[in-house]
Amino acid sequence: MRAMIVKEFRQLRRDRRTLALLIMLPVLLLIVFGYAASFNVTRIPTAVVGPESQVVVARLRAPFAVTEIDPSAGRGYAVSRLRDGHAAVAFVTGPAGLQVLLDGSQLFSANAARTALGEMARQPGTETSARVEVLFNPQLKTSAIMVPGLGGLILLFIGTMITSLGVVRERQAGTLEQLAVMPFRPRDVFIGKIAPYFLVAMIDLCVVLAIGVALFGVPFRGSVAALAAGSLLYLFVTLGIGVLISTVSQNQGQAIQLAMMTTLPQILLSGLIFPLASMAAGVRWISYLLPLRYFTEISRGIMLRGESIAALWQSFALLALLGVVVVTLATLRFRRDLAPAPRHRVRRLQAEAAAPAGSA
Repeated sequence: MRAMIVKEFRQLRRDRRTLALLIMLPVLLLIVFGYAASFNVTRIPTAVVGPESQVVVARLRAPFAVTEIDPSAGRGYAVSRLRDGHAAVAFVTGPAGLQVLLDGSQLFSANAARTALGEMARQPGTETSARVEVLFNPQLKTSAIMVPGLGGLILLFIGTMITSLGVVRERQAGTLEQLAVMPFRPRDVFIGKIAPYFLVAMIDLCVVLAIGVALFGVPFRGSVAALAAGSLLYLFVTLGIGVLISTVSQNQGQAIQLAMMTTLPQILLSGLIFPLASMAAGVRWISYLLPLRYFTEISRGIMLRGESIAALWQSFALLALLGVVVVTLATLRFRRDLAPAPRHRVRRLQAEAAAPAGSA
């Protein structure tokens, strides 16, 4: 028994990736659930418009954080600010009284705003006749904000885990060595490897969104072409991550471990489940490196608020930048894997390829 225990410890020590996963994963989960796993929104971007703007601003308290004041604007301008994601709440003053517009696509911010408005109404000297209207997700349904993000989660799973396993399988079977002696450029092999997964992922995305719209009543107010463009960019990144993982993995076990290390932070820190506004600043910066954050913003913005590409240009641009970086690294690593093999190995592989089937 002692010999077996010593053997397992030595084997675990040699497998550095598994050892790193066993140590880093609990630490990662502790940090995420300690600093990011919260539904409490403490800061709500707020726009105040209309002639009585300054009066309203003087009465507002946390969690309302006034980011814009425009005494000359009206309801139409306030709606546009909510639609473009510049604010989650808008106070509109005018002859008809005070109106509060909430962005229902930001579910947790909207719920926090309703709670805060109720507390304000109970304070002495505070305006109590404000009319509250929820836009873009009037019923504040959880499914309306989850379905667009779940489409991105499925693309992440296929692009990262399934792609990495498929390419590593080629290495374990020795197929990559055969590709090295064939007249293929690394770019051709790279595109050939990801094309099937690309097609499957797009089909899955269409199925998920169609079921979400038909079964759960999730609205689709924006452009199908805009969502397709965002999906292509996002899938471009996830497939690149999958290929990059495969180039640094020697077997499928290592590929699964690395895929988990890249997938878990995206699920928890992208705003898919926990609102970004509730995360500590020291953890929130990680989300800027996660492609699922930008796809979630794009899919929710297009489907729920009907935003255009122009309004979401920052998410599109950053997603494209991530795609260029990831795919460039993956291609360079893949090129190294397909570097010309030594001559004796080339001759051996060519002989094996030319040998009759069944020959010894």
